[in-house]
Amino acid sequence: MRLKIVLFLIAFVSRSSLAIGFFKPFNVSYDGRALLLDGQRRILISAGIHYPRAAPEMWPDLVAKTKENGVDVVQSYVFWNGHEPVRGQYNFEGQFDIVKFVKLVGLSGLYLHLRIGPYVCAEWNFGGFPVWLRDIPGIKFRTDNGPFKVEMERFVKKIVGLMKQEMLFSWQGGPIILLQIENEYGNIEDSYGKGGKEYVKWAARMALGQDAGVPWVMCRQNDAPENIIDTCNAYYCDGYKPNSKEKPIFWTEDWDGWYASWGGRLPHRPVRDLAFAVARSFERGGSFQNYYMFFGGTNFGRTSGGPFYTTSYDYDAPIDEYGLLRQPRWGHLKNLHEALRLCEPALVSVDVPDYVLLGIKQEKQATHEGRRRNTRYTWKTS
Repeated sequence: MRLKIVLFLIAFVSRSSLAIGFFKPFNVSYDGRALLLDGQRRILISAGIHYPRAAPEMWPDLVAKTKENGVDVVQSYVFWNGHEPVRGQYNFEGQFDIVKFVKLVGLSGLYLHLRIGPYVCAEWNFGGFPVWLRDIPGIKFRTDNGPFKVEMERFVKKIVGLMKQEMLFSWQGGPIILLQIENEYGNIEDSYGKGGKEYVKWAARMALGQDAGVPWVMCRQNDAPENIIDTCNAYYCDGYKPNSKEKPIFWTEDWDGWYASWGGRLPHRPVRDLAFAVARSFERGGSFQNYYMFFGGTNFGRTSGGPFYTTSYDYDAPIDEYGLLRQPRWGHLKNLHEALRLCEPALVSVDVPDYVLLGIKQEKQATHEGRRRNTRYTWKTS
């Protein structure tokens, strides 16, 4: 079956200019519990795959293996310095053919979370910024600075406009259901003082002003403005709460491994710990979880960030650097996803549960549905 899917996707790649609708057009919104796809709450499992970290010939097989694992969404950054190596000269070919990649995801029946940034970190050279950006007179990165905001907005408009042009948003019948502006800015915001706070507000207004028609997120941004969902990036996010009860709990980066440095040990996270953390997150009200990474791939050329990050970006992911299944990791998570799918109707039928620690390895959990209140006591065994 996987071979048939791969062959079908490869055939499509050769005709990537063909206009095609992947889904019946649907709207995306959210409430305090979950993302709503066509008005229905969903529990969504996402897989991080960065398109430039694999040869385009690998994309169909990677997408097919991801779908087979029971995943709903593919997540990727957008890499500014790959798409605009010279100011005003764009590259959307080869490994940077983002349109082809998004269409492959849609053709497979999966959704897409596009993290535009345009600062992405990602252990990528210059955090995704093009080198020419630093030579603009008077520019200061990632703060309330006129020259920087002009360039940032221009690139965001370019990407959103391209996705609209190619009919790739959900309301156009495409796979894109979620966007991201900035990236973990909350880690450094205080160092910019008032300029940092104004920049966050501006970035949110600018993003919403693109009229993309789908929700935007900011990860690790506790002061994300009202209409932007603040999300968690960490090894464990089961205790995370957004800054408003009107926003759902999203885990945009579940670190299932880590990047490697020359001369260092290869990072490894036991899959049992990973699976427990995922299940725990959904139990405690999470509704979107993304494996960072599901396929890590390779830092080709001079794209690796630094200092001393390796060419390999394998990340101990369920699909290894060469596109092969990493067992038992891949199979263990597939079983988890099958179980979570069976639980989805029950999980989304109630609001986010409240839980209180009662003592060592003991907690109280309460769920609410309208006037109903259900209290459950849980004894933790680990």
